[in-house]
Amino acid sequence: MENSIQGEQIIQDLLPRKFKTGGKVWIGVLTAICLVGAYAYYRQLRYGLIVTNMRDYVSWGIYISNFVFFVAISLVGSLITAVFRLLGVKWGTPLTRIAEMIAVGAIMFASIIIIVDMGSPERFYNLFLYGRIQSPIIWDVIVITTYFFISLLLLYYPLLPDIKILLRFKEKYSPRLYKFYRWLGAFWKGDHKQYLLSKKAINALCIAIIPVAFTIHTVTSWLFATTYRPGWDSTNFGAYFIAGAFLVGAGGVVVAMYIFRTWYRMDKYITPEHFDKMGRVLVLLSLLYLYFNINEFLTPFFKMKESEASYLNDLFTGSFAPMFWFAILTGIILPVIILLFKQGRRPLPMFIVGIMVVVGAWFKRYLIVTPTLLHPFMPMHDVPSAYRHYFPSWEEWAIAMASLAGTMLVITLLCRIFPIIPIQETIDHNHETVK
Repeated sequence: MENSIQGEQIIQDLLPRKFKTGGKVWIGVLTAICLVGAYAYYRQLRYGLIVTNMRDYVSWGIYISNFVFFVAISLVGSLITAVFRLLGVKWGTPLTRIAEMIAVGAIMFASIIIIVDMGSPERFYNLFLYGRIQSPIIWDVIVITTYFFISLLLLYYPLLPDIKILLRFKEKYSPRLYKFYRWLGAFWKGDHKQYLLSKKAINALCIAIIPVAFTIHTVTSWLFATTYRPGWDSTNFGAYFIAGAFLVGAGGVVVAMYIFRTWYRMDKYITPEHFDKMGRVLVLLSLLYLYFNINEFLTPFFKMKESEASYLNDLFTGSFAPMFWFAILTGIILPVIILLFKQGRRPLPMFIVGIMVVVGAWFKRYLIVTPTLLHPFMPMHDVPSAYRHYFPSWEEWAIAMASLAGTMLVITLLCRIFPIIPIQETIDHNHETVK
C-alpha cells in the first residue's frame, strides 16, 4: 500500500501542468521574438542577403555561429540519455528527458538556420539531388538528419509508458491533447513483451547515437578545417568542437534543471545532489575544453606565421580581445573556480554558472567564425571599408534571436505536453529504493 501511495503521489507531482499567467507571458514573449524574426527573414527573402552585413569576405556570420552553437548544445542531450541508460545510472533519471527535449529543440533550429543562411531556400533540395560525397557539406546534411531522427525516437520510446499513465487522466487535458496522446500511444498496451521490445529498441538507439553524436561535431568541425583560412587550418578542430559541445550541453542541462525545479516545485526529484554531481561534471568538462583551447592557440602562436599573426593579434589584443577574454573567463575559467567549492555546486550558484557557460559558449562560436574570415591569407586591398569589418544587421540579429527563442519555445511546448521527468521510470526507481 505504501508503494502504491508513493506511486500515485509521483504521478500527481509529475503530470504535465497547464500554463499559468507567467507561462503564458513567457510563451507570448518567445512568440513575439519569433514573429519579428519571421519579418526580418521576409525582408531577407525579398531583398536578398544585401540586408545582412555579410559580404565577400565575411560570408559566414552570425547565422553559422548560431548553427555551431545549436549543434553543440544538442550533443549532451542525447549523450546524457544514452550513457545514463546504458550504464544504468539511476540518479540521472530526472535529467534524461530534460536533456532529450533540449537535443530535439536545438537540432531542429540548427537545421533551420542553415536554410536561412543559404539565402535562396529553394536551392536546399539541390543538396539531396546533386550532393557530392566528397564534400563535408553533404556529410553534415546526412549526419544532422540521422541525428535528428534518432534524438526524436530517443525522446519518444521512453515516453510510451508515461503516455499510458496520462491517458488515465482524461479530465485534466483538452480533447485535442487527449486525442494526441491516444494517437501517440495507440499501440502501447504495456505488457511484458512490449516492455522488453521497447527496452531493446532504446538500448539500440543509445548505442547508435553515441557515434552519430561524435560524428556530427567532427563533421561540423571539418567544414571549417577543410577551408583554407588562418585559424581554421587545424587537425585539433574535431576534438576541440566535441569538448566544447560537451561543456555547453552540460551547461544548458543545468540551466534547465534549475528552471524546472523552481518553476514546477520539483525539489523532491531534482535535488541538490543532482546539482552537485553535475557541478563535478562541469569542472571536468571545463578543464578538458581549456586544454583544447590552449592546444588550439599555443602552436600557431609559437610559430607566429605571417598569415596567422594578424589573426592572433586581433584575437588576443586587438578588436576581438574583449569578446575573446570574456568568453574564456566567463565560459571556462570562472566556472571552474566557482565549482571547485561545495557552496558553488548548490542549485542557485550552479544556475548562474550554467548561464555563464552557455553565454560564453555562444560568444566562443562567434569568435570561431568571424575573426578568421576578416583575416584571409591574401590581404585585403582596394575594398570598401565595410568589407574590413563585420557587425550583424538588425535583420541578422532578429533572425538569430528568433532561432534562439524558437528553440526555447519548442522545449517549453514539449514540457507542457509531456512529463518533464519520466513518471514510470521514477516510480520503478522509487520502488527499488524502498525494497
